[in-house]
Amino acid sequence: MASVRKIQITFDCADPERVARFWCEVLGYVAPPPPEGFDSWDAYNDSLPPEERGAWFVCSDPTGEGPRMYFQRVPEGKVAKNRVHVDVRAGTGLVGAERLAALEAERDRLVALGAVCTKVLYADEDNESCINMQDIEGNEFCLD
Repeated sequence: MASVRKIQITFDCADPERVARFWCEVLGYVAPPPPEGFDSWDAYNDSLPPEERGAWFVCSDPTGEGPRMYFQRVPEGKVAKNRVHVDVRAGTGLVGAERLAALEAERDRLVALGAVCTKVLYADEDNESCINMQDIEGNEFCLD
């Protein structure tokens, strides 16, 4: 059986470009250039039938290492907790107060971008600290 080397993470959302650009800021990802023949994404979207405008957007790791992220518009809103979520590894290699400070600094940066902090889980004898968050459309993710 062949080994899969790359994955894509897909988000269902109401405003794909807005959510994608949020995640670009979170992860240092980049949006692709507009399709060939268009000088901007707005020009591309304007060329589409109204029901197809803004239906999807994508962003990717500029190094090519991280997964591609695909955002697709869906008609229904989010109604339950995500079954899968993204962990943003903001405290890798850090422990104790140093880790918590790094997580809190990243939390503050992301809140300024529109994220919501839902819970800070403090270190105990078994686990290091992590912070539960929601993106700009309410999708759960963690800072760990």
